[in-house]
Amino acid sequence: MMVVVSPGLIYSHLKRPKVAKAFDLLEDDLEVQTYLQMANVMAVGRLRYNDHGPVHSRITSGSALEIFGILSEKVGSTLVRDGVCSLEDAEVAVLCGAYLHDIGNAVHRESHHIHGYNIAGSILDRVLGEVYPDDPELRFRLKAEILHCIFSHDEGVRCLTVEAGSVKVADGTDMAEGRARVPYRTGKVDIHSLSALSIRRVEVVEGDEAPVRIVVNMDNPAGVFQIEHVLGRKIATSGIEEWVEVVALERGREIKVVHAKG
Repeated sequence: MMVVVSPGLIYSHLKRPKVAKAFDLLEDDLEVQTYLQMANVMAVGRLRYNDHGPVHSRITSGSALEIFGILSEKVGSTLVRDGVCSLEDAEVAVLCGAYLHDIGNAVHRESHHIHGYNIAGSILDRVLGEVYPDDPELRFRLKAEILHCIFSHDEGVRCLTVEAGSVKVADGTDMAEGRARVPYRTGKVDIHSLSALSIRRVEVVEGDEAPVRIVVNMDNPAGVFQIEHVLGRKIATSGIEEWVEVVALERGREIKVVHAKG
């Protein structure tokens, strides 16, 4: 089944109790929401960059859980394989890593993945403490894995788990037109904003040549720039690149395919 990457996608992935509880805690946490708002003050307001706030967090979380759901069935979970936790706990790690991955933008865009894992430490102590009140050892293990997701979402850092790779690729799937409207309307007209404005929707589906197939629907070929310079760079260091295929469609016509690497 093909799903559209959108802010509402996350709500279809809250069936497991611990995942739902972690999401509610993040959504209701004053510190988290304030930092995400400040991330947009920095990124959008001062740098005239694209959205890095609460909506981007929800979009990335839903997309990450969708991608991880496919990969955990097809190739397995790294955290489960390594004896770190159960599959539900791995989903909690994916959710928290995706939701908090850009929180470091509240400090500065530069090195935001480093700022992010520094800021997220105390937040995770609080959130995981409520989700796992009786298992401190598991909390510490999950905290380490979530911080790995946050740190390795940067294009220059190699992901070492399927979970972190799912977060990283999901971050790159949030590239449809809505994310570029704010900087575009404030006068920033460049290839990044024009490329994003050409993309109408991004979809995730189980693929044939690779487990995960990402379909990018666009109005004109300018959207290919987003695929190559945003999503493609994320995939290249995701650690899951051999299991991901990207297809670009211009008004329904296939114009570019990025096959899985093997």
